[in-house]
Amino acid sequence: VQLQASGGGLVQAGGSLRLSCAASGHTFSIYYMGWFRQAPGKEREFVAGIRLLTGTTYFGDFGDSVKGRFTISRDNAKNTMYLQMAALEPEDTAIYYCAADTRTLNSLMKSPNYWGQGTQVTVSS
Repeated sequence: VQLQASGGGLVQAGGSLRLSCAASGHTFSIYYMGWFRQAPGKEREFVAGIRLLTGTTYFGDFGDSVKGRFTISRDNAKNTMYLQMAALEPEDTAIYYCAADTRTLNSLMKSPNYWGQGTQVTVSS
């Protein structure tokens, strides 16, 4: 499985971006996909995940801060996952990575089978 992330960029605070992650290869084996982010000087953290079969979504331990502003979705026909980000804040500045896993949500969150390359999101104040 190969994952290709895109859609990052520079945006002003309050703006929006949509990230995409296209999967190729043995995509039939993927059960979960998700987004992680790594801000400068910080560890990579789980942002959101989605179960491909049902569309059930999961969010990292951000409380309502991210959940109310970010929407994760997928288009199974296109083997693509999205992260729609709205009301962006400077604290959202990070490299965003997509990931996929063939096992469980916990596996995705802790140690995904597959990683895509990162896409930089920079939010200016």
